[in-house]
Amino acid sequence: MTRRGLIAGAPGLLLAAQRSTEIRVVEILPRFEDFRYRAPYKFGGKEVDRVTLLNVDCVVESRDGKRAKGFAAMSMGNVWAWPSRPYDETLEAMKKLAGAIARITGDSKLWGHPIDINVALEPEYLRAAGPMPKLAVLVTASPFDAAIHDAYGKLHGRSSWHTYGPDFLQHDLEHYLSPEHKGERLDRYVLRDPKPRISVFHSVGASDPILAADIKQRVGDGLPETLPEWIARDRITHIKIKLNGDDLKWDIKRVIAVDAAADSAKAYCVDFNERCPNVAYVLEFVRTIRQRAPRAFDRILYIEQPTARDLKADRANVMHEAAKLKPVVIDESLTDLESLLLAREMGYSGVALKACKGQTQALLMAAAAQKHKMFLCVQDLTCPGAALIHSAGLAAHIPGVAGIEANARQYVPAANAPWASRFPGIFKITDGTLHTDTLTDPGLGIA
Repeated sequence: MTRRGLIAGAPGLLLAAQRSTEIRVVEILPRFEDFRYRAPYKFGGKEVDRVTLLNVDCVVESRDGKRAKGFAAMSMGNVWAWPSRPYDETLEAMKKLAGAIARITGDSKLWGHPIDINVALEPEYLRAAGPMPKLAVLVTASPFDAAIHDAYGKLHGRSSWHTYGPDFLQHDLEHYLSPEHKGERLDRYVLRDPKPRISVFHSVGASDPILAADIKQRVGDGLPETLPEWIARDRITHIKIKLNGDDLKWDIKRVIAVDAAADSAKAYCVDFNERCPNVAYVLEFVRTIRQRAPRAFDRILYIEQPTARDLKADRANVMHEAAKLKPVVIDESLTDLESLLLAREMGYSGVALKACKGQTQALLMAAAAQKHKMFLCVQDLTCPGAALIHSAGLAAHIPGVAGIEANARQYVPAANAPWASRFPGIFKITDGTLHTDTLTDPGLGIA
């Protein structure tokens, strides 16, 4: 049975056994902020130059009448989540859905743990979205889910990451995932205390200048504008290279150029944003890099979402051979347990966890991926401010995560500004890492 089939019966189970630790949402309010990028970010064949943040405030109540406030935020990411339609059209549709999600959540009156509330309401969110892609629904719903997790932790006076054991979460993972998780508790797959540091994958967009000679017009705002300048300032050791996927010569040349400019680098992620026509393209790319630039090949830690997100539409396009060379990770394809299991069957060997798909889904997919011994990383959605704190907390509490992308500092630093002085270890990179040891406050750490 799929996860969607399992959650259909969740509301009844929520009501079956009352617990003093349960909460209900009594108020939830979305609001929006708009920011322009300091420079465009090109991925998936498109350039993005702006972002709308969806901020969510909520109030939850315990069975004994105590209340707590929660907050979370997420980039709408409509170009990434819904690339087939015009920007303004998809943004407005997702903003409208945010209003519907607020009404559904506020009117639900469900009692339970935040995970149970999200699992029960997700089918309602999907119905309200109509034909909108599921990925866009998850992105829109994610700050609502995170705000409830944040409020829940604050209500109980502890980190949200301490609320995933049986003292708070009634069900085992079989209830949310599959019978092979029978008897397993979610906290088995979650670190109680955050890892102190996580390597930052610095993004090199497909149109970003690598060297000074590549700059067509300087931004002139005092921030670095070339890869060596960023490396010198932030002591970057991990780099994410955005590739086009439809021009093999350009992709190979791009990786070699980045490698030549990054002598101190230790690891690369190469991200095609699903634009490769097939696995043959991926194999030729990797084998050519190995032959022509062995240092760059050795530094490639993993390959992210090389081909189209709809795996069911091309079941023959498997990644078994490519995954023998480097881990191949799904990103856009990962929307539920069914997609994770299908990807694994098709040879994908890793998953990209994202806060923008929701705290609940990220936790459950992290558990499933660990069960199957898959490669793990945490990816960005140009997450600034509270969204980055949430994403950093996710990376810090999931065992085995290889690193975190955090590119808002590159493209939309204005959205980070109000948070930088309160969380210097997250927003001021000085040694190529996020300092996540401070993310121990109640809730998700979003003070």
